[in-house]
Amino acid sequence: MGKPILPDGFVVVVKRDCETCQTVVPVLQQLATVTDLTVYTQDDPNFPGDPAAIYDADLGVSWHHEIETVPTLIRVIDGVEVDRTFGWLRTAWEEFTGISGLGDGLPLMRPGCGSKSVDPDLVDELNVRHGGGVLRSRRIEVADAEDEIEMMFTRGWTDGLPVVPPTEQRVLKMLTGTSRAPDEIVATVPPDLVDVTVEKVAISAVMAGCLPEYMPWVLTAVEAVCNNEFNMHGLLATTMPVGPVLVCSGPGTRAIGMNSEINALGQGNRANSTIGRALQLIVRNVGGGRPGEIDRAAHGNPAKLSFCFAENDAGSPIGTLAGQHGVEPGVDAITVFAGEGPRGLIDQLSRMPESLASTLAAQLQVLHHHKLVLGFDAILVLGPEHARVFAEAGWDRDRILFELHMRLTTPAAKLERGAGGIAEGIPAGMSTADLPKFRPDGLMLAYTGGGAGLLSSVIPGWVNGEMGSKPVTREVRY
Repeated sequence: MGKPILPDGFVVVVKRDCETCQTVVPVLQQLATVTDLTVYTQDDPNFPGDPAAIYDADLGVSWHHEIETVPTLIRVIDGVEVDRTFGWLRTAWEEFTGISGLGDGLPLMRPGCGSKSVDPDLVDELNVRHGGGVLRSRRIEVADAEDEIEMMFTRGWTDGLPVVPPTEQRVLKMLTGTSRAPDEIVATVPPDLVDVTVEKVAISAVMAGCLPEYMPWVLTAVEAVCNNEFNMHGLLATTMPVGPVLVCSGPGTRAIGMNSEINALGQGNRANSTIGRALQLIVRNVGGGRPGEIDRAAHGNPAKLSFCFAENDAGSPIGTLAGQHGVEPGVDAITVFAGEGPRGLIDQLSRMPESLASTLAAQLQVLHHHKLVLGFDAILVLGPEHARVFAEAGWDRDRILFELHMRLTTPAAKLERGAGGIAEGIPAGMSTADLPKFRPDGLMLAYTGGGAGLLSSVIPGWVNGEMGSKPVTREVRY
C-alpha cells in the first residue's frame, strides 16, 4: 500500500488519549465551520465526534506522513503537504490558518503528546505493516512445530553458533541504522561473486546480533574486503589459519560502545563481536565461503568467527592504524587485515625504549618462521604500558617502526635453506645483503588494551603483495 494522499485544505491528526487534543476540540469545531478541515483520529473512531473524524485504524496515515506529535495540523495544497505545526499554541495556529480568535478561553499554549505511530511498543509492527514492501528478500515460512533456531542450523546458515532469526521487524529496524537505500548494491562478495545489497547486509547483521547503530561499520567492512586488493577469495582458499581482522578507530567507535581497553581482542563486547561476525556470515551465506568447500584452512582459528576491535585513539600516543594509512585524526575508519589470531608478547622488565624494541623485534622475527622474510605482514598491537615506555622517551610511531625494522634485519646467509640445519628458508643466492623481516609498510602499529600489564600482542598476517592480500582502509560511510 502506497502513501495515502491527504485531502486539500487543513488536516489535523489527534487521539483521545491526549489532553491537548481534547483541549483543542473547540478549535477544531471553529475551523470546520470556516475552512476545509479533515480530522484523523488514532485511537477512538468516535473522537472528537464534532467534527466527525476518519479513523486511522491501522495508523497508515500517521506512519506514512511521519506524525510524531498530536495534535499535528497540516496545510495541504494539490495533495501535497506544504507546512505543519504541532501541539497547541494559539498564536501559531492563528498565523498558520489565517484565522483570528481561535480558542478564546483556552490556555495560550499546551504541548502535544506522542503520536501513537511512534509508540515504542508499536513501531516495529508498523514498520513491517507499512514499510515491509521495501524488502525484496525471499520470505521463508517456518512451520509452527519447527524450531527456527534449529532450522537455520539445518539449512547451513550459521557459523556453528546460534543466530538471531531475521524477521521482517528486525531487518527493518536494522535498516534504520543507515541512510543508504535497502536495494543499493554494497559489493560483489567472493568467492561466488554475488552482489550484496544493503538489505542483505542488514539480514546478516540481525543474524549476527548487531544493533542498528552498527550498520555503517558492517557496510564499510563489507566494502573493504570485497575488492582485488584485499583478495577475500584467496584468503578463503589458503590453508593458512587466517581471516579478516577489523581494526576500527574514530569517535564513532565510542559512540556505538566498542571496546578498546581491557580484553579488547577478546569476548564480552557486543559491538566488537557482532560486527566482525556479520561480515563473516555475509562471506559465508552470500558469497559461499564455507569451511570444507572454498574455505580450505588446515587448522583455522577461533578468530575466524569474528575478529574486530577498536583502537583507543582518544588515548593513543602514537595515533591510529587508519592514520598510518592516511586517514585524518577524528575520522571514523576501518582497516581490514588478513590475519591470524593474536599472540601475546611479554616484557615485564624493560623501562628503556631500546630494550623494549629489542624484545619486541626478537619475538616478531619468529612469526611464521624465523627464516621467512618479506612475504608476510603483521600488526603489532601495543598495550598502554609498553606504549608509555616509548612515549616517555619521545619515540613516535615512525621512530618505533624504524627501530624495530633496524632490529629485524638479518644476514641473508643465515636465512637460506639449509642454514642452521633447517631446510626451510629463502632460496640460496636470493640476496647477498642483509634482509628485513617485513617490507617497508608491512609492519603496522595499533594501540589498544588494558592499562595494567607490560604486555602487547601481535597479529601475524597472510602472504602479502600481488599474490596475497593488502591491508585496506575505508572511512565509515553512514
